[in-house]
Amino acid sequence: MAEKELKDALAGLESGPQVTPTGAAPRGEPAATEPPSVRALRARFGAAVLHHTVHAQDEHVVYVVAEQLVEVMRWLRHDPEQCYDLLKDLTAVDYGAGRPLEVLYELWSVPLRQGLRVKVSLPLHALEVDSVEPIWKTANWLEREAWDMFGIRFRGHPDLRRILLPEDYAEGHPLRKDFPLRGRFSRAEQTRRALARADESSYTPHELAVLQVEPEPAAADDEGPQGAGR
Repeated sequence: MAEKELKDALAGLESGPQVTPTGAAPRGEPAATEPPSVRALRARFGAAVLHHTVHAQDEHVVYVVAEQLVEVMRWLRHDPEQCYDLLKDLTAVDYGAGRPLEVLYELWSVPLRQGLRVKVSLPLHALEVDSVEPIWKTANWLEREAWDMFGIRFRGHPDLRRILLPEDYAEGHPLRKDFPLRGRFSRAEQTRRALARADESSYTPHELAVLQVEPEPAAADDEGPQGAGR
């Protein structure tokens, strides 16, 4: 039985998980108590706060509806009793099996020395959410990374394009669970595409200028003044 399960698991590595109607349950333990930020969020936004869980005993996670994300985030940033002035990180998680992807926002208040994690769930057929770049400028590159690796579009982002992979990368988004371990193309095709790629697609004009090889100085003439007396 164990051998069959192993073979089935290995066979699924290339094709990825099959889509199922199963929804994504919140990760973490149900919160026994609510910190002030969570209580204030519930009081202000009501049903927009879907879940509140706790990780590692003291890391509070709030799930909010995607449609009100920017409104919630702007309030967390500017309300003087919250003052989450730093977006420490922004990433996504794909749990596979057709479940929604989660976009994770790690917030920190420098003046109040407190943190809060906010999540939104996005179904696979609608991987799109409003950008928080107007609220925290650090979201600019972080959202580009989430787009590059997971294929999540951030509406209103000023320059949403790949940041880790080339702009003409055609195999998809590598951190998705449905992405084959060896990529979507054969090794031969991957090699052919890499060799055919123009330098301009992988390097900036400044980098190309730096990489230009300077001509070597002309070799000294042995018949010159120093060699004439030999």
